[in-house]
Amino acid sequence: MLDKVSERAADFDILHFHIDYLHFPLFRSKAARTVTTLHGRQDLADHMPFYRRFSDMPLISISNAQRTPLRGANFVGTVHHGLPLDLHKPSGTPTGYVAFLGRISPEKRPDRAIAIARAVGLPLKIAAKVDKVDETYFRQVIAPLLDGAEVEFVGEINESAKTEFLGRAAGLLFPIDWPEPFGLVMIEAMACGTPVLTFPGGSVPEIIEDGLTGYIGSNIEEAVQAIPDLLALDRNAIRTRFEQRFSSRRMASDYVRIYQVLGRHAASEIHLSPVALSAATPEGERAGA
Repeated sequence: MLDKVSERAADFDILHFHIDYLHFPLFRSKAARTVTTLHGRQDLADHMPFYRRFSDMPLISISNAQRTPLRGANFVGTVHHGLPLDLHKPSGTPTGYVAFLGRISPEKRPDRAIAIARAVGLPLKIAAKVDKVDETYFRQVIAPLLDGAEVEFVGEINESAKTEFLGRAAGLLFPIDWPEPFGLVMIEAMACGTPVLTFPGGSVPEIIEDGLTGYIGSNIEEAVQAIPDLLALDRNAIRTRFEQRFSSRRMASDYVRIYQVLGRHAASEIHLSPVALSAATPEGERAGA
């Protein structure tokens, strides 16, 4: 696939990659006309020498926090994720349970979610997949805590079921224990008007506005104390903040602005044709290029 893209590279103004850094060696000579969105955690030791060697490759982070380990990398912007406004919507009055949605893994800390829910006397529904690498953790740590009544394991759910699951929840518990690159489930909950109770880590303070769209606690005790205030948050206001900050249209606009800047820089280096340049300029954008 990358070889085919390389063959056709001259057909495009900007090549936008979402495959980590697999393409760096092949496209290094075209670096000025590429941009790469990083989607995972970047604090792993194996990343560092690679980014140093390919320090000219333009990068986009999905949160400012994601950049922290790569201070010498060539970041050209941060673009928070966005969702279509009609993908998830508030689905009525919440039914009294709190939700956990995502992966069953040590860094996502479903055990914390169980402890918080039990401490405040609220039923917890866990909708999550168990990857093969996490099967032992699930079997040894989480499965013994499930009882089917107070703590129910729903399993993995599809996109269409998320609206009902999150929209009917009184709150989403997101008690992570790792440098979260973004945390898409937080904005999925916000789209449903559901407040988020989370722990600080990575992107969390960029996504959740403490006291408006959720609460950020430093430990289980703080999280338990915050539950009454969490459940009292204005769900309409949460949905409004989602629309203002995390729509797919806003995300696309952010990317277009970055493409325009990269296009102007690339044109000065590789002498793109006027036709090719039209898509990278404000005039081209207005003309529908």
